[in-house]
Amino acid sequence: MGRDDDTRREPEAGPGPLPGPLPGPLPGPGAAGGRGARPVPRDRAEEYDRNWARDVRSGARCAALSFVLLLGVDYGFGGLTPVRAALWLGLAVLLFAVLCPARVRAGDGWLASRGLLREHRVRTDLLVSVRCVNGVSGALALQDVFGGRVEIDPAVLSENPGLWHRLDEGARRSERCGSLAYGAALLHGVAERIDRETALNVFRTSGLE
Repeated sequence: MGRDDDTRREPEAGPGPLPGPLPGPLPGPGAAGGRGARPVPRDRAEEYDRNWARDVRSGARCAALSFVLLLGVDYGFGGLTPVRAALWLGLAVLLFAVLCPARVRAGDGWLASRGLLREHRVRTDLLVSVRCVNGVSGALALQDVFGGRVEIDPAVLSENPGLWHRLDEGARRSERCGSLAYGAALLHGVAERIDRETALNVFRTSGLE
């Protein structure tokens, strides 16, 4: 009996696997802080405000102390009622909301600031403007090409060199690609100030001042 070569042919091999994972799309308009964008994934070298937990505890202690004092004063004058106690509690919660700082994080090409209700995110490598809010010593307002906007206190940057390094690194990319139309000089001034403060802190720590 002959071999049935026609009916027992090997299936043709399909195309081989792709050489690697396809790069994900860049966040479009509405990236966290804009509308409808995909969030930028975290990277392993993420930096964050290392004083945030301490500042949160400080705000909570201040709010709790205010609540206890208000209750004590009201009780001392004989006017404490459940309704007034609820009012003082509401004021204490409001005070904590005011004192609680936003949690700032940064990675390769992005910076985020998360408050009590939502997070704002900006692409630092695609900035279009950097402005100063409320005077020269006020917060820095960063805006990217997708409409994302973040405000950050320069003191947070000076106290966290890792955060500043991430922002400065991304802003330099924005300058090189030509997207940063306003605020480059302001960032350079912030860089000089942070470098000066860092040097002073090193001198103080080493006792050379």
